[in-house]
Amino acid sequence: MFERLREDIDCIMERDPAARSRWEVLTCYPGLHALVFHRWAHSCWTHGWHWPARFISNVARWWTGIEIHPGALVGQRVFIDHGMGIVVGETAEIGDECTIYQGVTLGGTSLYKGAKRHPTLGKGVVVSAGAKVLGGFTVGDGARVGANAVLLKPVPAGATAVGIPARIVEAKDTEAGEAPKGFTAYGVTLGDDPVAQAMKGLIDHTAGHEHQIALLWKAIEKLSGDVKDTECVPSDAQKAEDFDADQLKQLMR
Repeated sequence: MFERLREDIDCIMERDPAARSRWEVLTCYPGLHALVFHRWAHSCWTHGWHWPARFISNVARWWTGIEIHPGALVGQRVFIDHGMGIVVGETAEIGDECTIYQGVTLGGTSLYKGAKRHPTLGKGVVVSAGAKVLGGFTVGDGARVGANAVLLKPVPAGATAVGIPARIVEAKDTEAGEAPKGFTAYGVTLGDDPVAQAMKGLIDHTAGHEHQIALLWKAIEKLSGDVKDTECVPSDAQKAEDFDADQLKQLMR
């Protein structure tokens, strides 16, 4: 038990720059307290003592603001940062080295007892503040769920899910099925928004078209000598580039 507690404290010291000492983590971090309470509650649950397990879970919710069902499976070196408002359902599974921020819900979408109703988080998953992961699917190793995302479908290993409903952004710097290396605070980085990526692609495509049109006009002028004297050419034809792609990209940041 004490070895497990030491691992939990060490992982918080590694991932939270605000942690100044192990004593501070032990006494002042509700995420750590919630995990300790959950281990007691889960032990009761697995031995068939369901009422004591639920009572311990209820005390933990009152003490920490974090509700973890006694039946949920929680791996090693899990970091619950801040933690207020987190809800973890009965059949949820949280893998080793996951990071979960405040306001996260690992919930279910069905009412069938005994079924796998809640999500499974693989190793090293980061679930950002306010995200809702709903359903009995798997979030792959090293995946990230962006802040306030509503995730309703599986996420491949190393991918990022953002938006409402969440869209999947595949990892570019890792092989298929391989988790990314390193830790990303709050789960997302620049370039993880699929809508912004689509808009930037359209902007680049439009700028490329305008450039090609300008090149075509130059070729016509060169072949005809003086395009102004050509009746087949409209007088209002645009022959110069004025599409400011950089300015539009600035608005997408």
